[in-house]
Amino acid sequence: MPERVDAEHTGRGPGRLIVALYGLLALAATGRSVLQIVEYFDRAPVSYLLSALAALIYIVATIGLARGDRTWVRIASVAIIVELLGVVGVGAISYAEPGAFPDKTVWSHFGQGYGYVPLILPVLGLLWIRRQRSRRTAPIG
Repeated sequence: MPERVDAEHTGRGPGRLIVALYGLLALAATGRSVLQIVEYFDRAPVSYLLSALAALIYIVATIGLARGDRTWVRIASVAIIVELLGVVGVGAISYAEPGAFPDKTVWSHFGQGYGYVPLILPVLGLLWIRRQRSRRTAPIG
C-alpha cells in the first residue's frame, strides 16, 4: 500500500498537546529528581535514581513525538512503553513497600503527586502513535 504523503506526524495537530504534556512532565521530573538527588540522596537513592530515569524517558519521548519521523516515533514508542511499565511497577511497589519511597516521585503511587498524569499520558501517547501510524498507511483516495 502506498503511504499517504499528507498524513499528520505525531507532533502536529492534537499531537501538539501530547508533546507539550511530555515536555512539561520532562521538566517537572528533571527538576524534582535533581533536587532529590542533590539534597536527599541518602534517604532513598533507588527511588530518586528511578525518578531521574523517568525524567530521561520523558525527554526522549518528547523529542521523538515532536520530531515525528518514523525512526523517532519508534524510539518514542519504546520510551513510552518503558514509561508505562515503570509507572505501573514503581506505583505498585510504592504501595507495597512505602518505606522505599519516603518522598513523592514522578512514578510513585502511580504518579499521584503529578495528578496521575504519568499513568494516563503513556496510554494517550501510544494511542496517538497508533492513530497516526494507521493514517500514514491508509490508502489515498
